[in-house]
Amino acid sequence: MKICAVELRSNEAVICLLTKSNGMFDIPECRSQKFIMQDSLDNEQMRKFQQTFHKLLEDYQIDRVVIRERETRGKFAGSSVGFKMEAAIQLIEGVEVDFMSNNDIKQSMKRNPLGIDFRATGLRQFQEAAFTTGYAYLSTK
Repeated sequence: MKICAVELRSNEAVICLLTKSNGMFDIPECRSQKFIMQDSLDNEQMRKFQQTFHKLLEDYQIDRVVIRERETRGKFAGSSVGFKMEAAIQLIEGVEVDFMSNNDIKQSMKRNPLGIDFRATGLRQFQEAAFTTGYAYLSTK
């Protein structure tokens, strides 16, 4: 299974591609690590974000998108731009989208701890949350 794990922060969609085959995880190279939404009120930019994200999923033959859930209220609530980006991803034709809560991620990481240090993955530090989301998701499959 090949997935694209996504962490949405303010106006950014940070991504990490992961595959799991025969119990082995792999992190394929990817041309993008994040997508930035400059103006979520501009229809053209929202369409461009959706089209660019869809093209990446097609090019890398992604089976599923996994998005890290964010709070809708309170101190740690996600931004409105982030929720618009989430909706744009969910509405991409033919794309399966799942969500993982922080609690589910913690539970999965407890049962299936990462066998290596994150720095050894070759990913950038800002991709760590997206990576753990994808790793936790694939560990449950």
